[in-house]
Amino acid sequence: MSFWSAVVAIVAIIAFARIRMNRDSAARHYHSTEQAPPSDAAYTASLEREVAELRKRLEVLERIATDENEPRRLAREIESLRDQ
Repeated sequence: MSFWSAVVAIVAIIAFARIRMNRDSAARHYHSTEQAPPSDAAYTASLEREVAELRKRLEVLERIATDENEPRRLAREIESLRDQ
């Protein structure tokens, strides 16, 4: 092994070791500071309302996609959804 090959190997080993140490240190720090997310009742209620609205929209879209009615009705319903 030449001198420069040895230098490259040593630098690669040192770099690998530093990356592992930093990763392990960050993981330990993350786990030690990990806390339960704050439970804000208003935020939770707003998320539940949003989910309910999205479910309603999904039901409408499923009904539109599965109905075998005239294409004009489909266009009308899509336009009504855009207006909301």
